[in-house]
Amino acid sequence: MAGGGHPELLVSRRGSHVLSHPLAGSARRHPDPDEDARVAQALLGSAKDHDEHRHVVEAIVAALAPWCSHIDAEPRPSLHATATMWHLGTRIEATLADARTPVAALVAALHPTPAVCGTPRALALATIRTLEPVPRGFYAGAVGWTDADGDGDWYVAIRCARVQGAQVRVYAGAGIVAGSQPALEVAETDAKFGAVLNALGVDALPSVRVNGVGS
Repeated sequence: MAGGGHPELLVSRRGSHVLSHPLAGSARRHPDPDEDARVAQALLGSAKDHDEHRHVVEAIVAALAPWCSHIDAEPRPSLHATATMWHLGTRIEATLADARTPVAALVAALHPTPAVCGTPRALALATIRTLEPVPRGFYAGAVGWTDADGDGDWYVAIRCARVQGAQVRVYAGAGIVAGSQPALEVAETDAKFGAVLNALGVDALPSVRVNGVGS
């Protein structure tokens, strides 16, 4: 059995209207409101996280361009909160040049984004396949639905869990850019496990084994 939860909308289609809401650049939330607000503002001002986010937004806009007559992306990312994390997010809206284009075609064009693969895509994907010690399986794929009219919603399948009997394997990761610091990226990845662990009723794992997987 597999399950997961993530607020990152890869692409949604309703008729000729297209929406994408990438999230890239993250920070762990804090139980103290004042510290939580400080963390959020630090993320919003982080050059490293803005750089990470920019790669994703630019790739999505470029991938949508051949399919769309108009694309409107917010000029700067805004803060997006979940129960455990702050994220930088950008709302991207577009109008299909051909209203018959199904959401499945857009998913195929957009996936994988730099958030889960890297850039340039072909070189990054080849590097991941060479260096990552654990096969991703469904991790970092896309999950969603489509109907007979070609409408649908598709999300990035990260922060996942695979359950086999009494064993659970949890997946999460962080985007790596030039300004990344290894210890901070490991801490961010550990924080991202929180969403799935909370769903499983696990407050903390004293001996989490972290394998080297991407975003």
